[in-house]
Amino acid sequence: MTDTIELLEAIGRDATLRHTPAGEMAQLLERAQASAALVAAAASGDSSKLAAEFGQFPNQSPQVSQMPAREDEEPAEDEPLEVPVPGSKS
Repeated sequence: MTDTIELLEAIGRDATLRHTPAGEMAQLLERAQASAALVAAAASGDSSKLAAEFGQFPNQSPQVSQMPAREDEEPAEDEPLEVPVPGSKS
């Protein structure tokens, strides 16, 4: 796995490698003796093929929705809204 990370870092540092077509990249990685997962990911453009090598698991959606909380209570329907009027002394 360390070799895979080092190869990915090298690809990221070299702008010419970042834009190499998938087939050429797979051939370059095979010549560099990259792991089968990295070669397959480069050839297909599917990074999920590296998941097993890195030991990643798919992320699960959280059980709680992440909506902004409203801390202020809303006024009751029969209560008028108090809106400050500029220039008035209250």
